[in-house]
Amino acid sequence: MKQLIWLALAMVVMVGTATPVNSAGADAAEKLGWQLAVHAYTFKEFHITEAIDKTVGLGLKYMSLSGSVNLGGPKLVPTLGISAADLAAIKKKLASAGIVKVVNWGVVKLPPDEAKCREVFEFARKIGTEILVSEPEPEALDIIEKLCKEFNMKVAIHNHPKRPKDPKYKVWDPAYVMSLVKNRDPRLGACADTGHWLRSGLDPVECLKKLEGRIICLHFKDLNEKGNPKAHDVPWGTGVGDAKGQMAELKRQGFRGAFCIEYEHNWKDNLPELAQCVKFFNTTCAELAGN
Repeated sequence: MKQLIWLALAMVVMVGTATPVNSAGADAAEKLGWQLAVHAYTFKEFHITEAIDKTVGLGLKYMSLSGSVNLGGPKLVPTLGISAADLAAIKKKLASAGIVKVVNWGVVKLPPDEAKCREVFEFARKIGTEILVSEPEPEALDIIEKLCKEFNMKVAIHNHPKRPKDPKYKVWDPAYVMSLVKNRDPRLGACADTGHWLRSGLDPVECLKKLEGRIICLHFKDLNEKGNPKAHDVPWGTGVGDAKGQMAELKRQGFRGAFCIEYEHNWKDNLPELAQCVKFFNTTCAELAGN
């Protein structure tokens, strides 16, 4: 009887604080060439060290750094502006916690100014990542392409939702993003934010098809509504985004790279929903790897 009681208590603790890891699913993801990471902005309400602990608590070993980080003050701090000491402390925490790689960093600004862009690329090298996520001005692309070659880094163009009052904002459209990169070095491509496509009223699977061969990484999402700018994240596989269909399409394309969880809902208590995303990802990877 005592053993049963202790077992029940242990299960309560596990449900409340940790996520059982589906090792078969994680192995399947590696077989597919995929990494599951948490984008640090998901935990923007918490100090970056706690964000790292929460990521590891989900059974993950990859992380994406956001353009600004929580260092315990009243406001987020631009990552590029943090001190050498803070960067060293973050890198030490990542290593000691078991995060094996920062898969990308962004969204960062890459203006049509070589000196400013170079500063960003150099900081990315200090972080230890090879992928920058940005929404650069088209006028900056020649400079960015040059630096991608020089630093051997990739730049993935990110998309936010369509802005009806700002017709100059075009990267919400995957066809436009493809037009920017298709004739450039393969180190320039897309960071596909599949939730923002849904907010723009687009079909994520069709959007992925339009970017075939140029998808570098993803801010992977599922939402409760399509075509509503205020739609919110839901656990993967429970919304309107056909998350499984997206993953099947990415397998068909031979995509290799990171799926970043950027969960922008229930900011202070999102771990249970993130755990569902991890479970869905691992289960789907196991299915796809077996096909």
